[in-house]
Amino acid sequence: MSAVSPRVWFITGTSTGFGRDLTEYLLDKDEIVIATARRPSLLDDLAAKYSSNRFLAISLDVTQPQQVVDAFAQAKPAFGRIDVVVNNAGLTNLGELETVTEDKAKIIIDTNFWGATYVTREAIKFFRESNPPGAGGRLLQVGSIAGLTGLPGRSFYAASKHALEGLSESVAAEIDPAWNIKITIIEPGWFKTEISSKTTLSDPHPAYSNPDLPFTRIRKAWGTTTSRGDSKKVVQVFEKIASLPDPPLHFVVGLDAIELARKKLADLKASIDLYESWSEGLDRE
Repeated sequence: MSAVSPRVWFITGTSTGFGRDLTEYLLDKDEIVIATARRPSLLDDLAAKYSSNRFLAISLDVTQPQQVVDAFAQAKPAFGRIDVVVNNAGLTNLGELETVTEDKAKIIIDTNFWGATYVTREAIKFFRESNPPGAGGRLLQVGSIAGLTGLPGRSFYAASKHALEGLSESVAAEIDPAWNIKITIIEPGWFKTEISSKTTLSDPHPAYSNPDLPFTRIRKAWGTTTSRGDSKKVVQVFEKIASLPDPPLHFVVGLDAIELARKKLADLKASIDLYESWSEGLDRE
């Protein structure tokens, strides 16, 4: 990654949540931010506060591949390079698999996976072909702990984040190390952001009326449960990850996420150990 300071950041989904908090934090640190959002008018206050050589707001719906191409094309004439891309745009809807309508499921997959895929493709290309030779770049994929372990009521959200995990791991394994491009998948737990207040629940299904089912309990408590943590502190960790000379491919953040990740690892290890013998001799004719 380029050692030039300040760095140029390209961030998707900056109108609310982690994207907005990270944008404000970076601007306070005198970094340069290209902030994209479906409604860039929500960034007018930042555009009024910061000069055009520090801040650029771009209209972008990540589900539209040509808009993604056009957004990256604006970066080169504006700042000459991009040092860090933060693939942050995303949304969710809660409900059991049988209760989430196809149209709501589709927009989750289209945004969280396909939108992230379009941004990933253009980021890799820009780092390799538009940045100064050898400068490379950092790609932060804002995933979720739901990308590592399935959670009740989040089947399509988890599917989209699992898909992003697989995509990112494969891309990290296939790019040429000479390009100096580093990828980190950030897997946050549940932090208090606007996405919590804007999340909707599907209509209940009579077959899931058992009050002891995990998501039935979530439905009952929804609206009274408060998210934990401070998203403004979390984005400071995002910036630290982007500054590491050798960043990890996976970065689990949040004590709840770490607990779930450790349980997933333990369960997987136990299953492998228990049934490993079943694979003996299968690779021989």
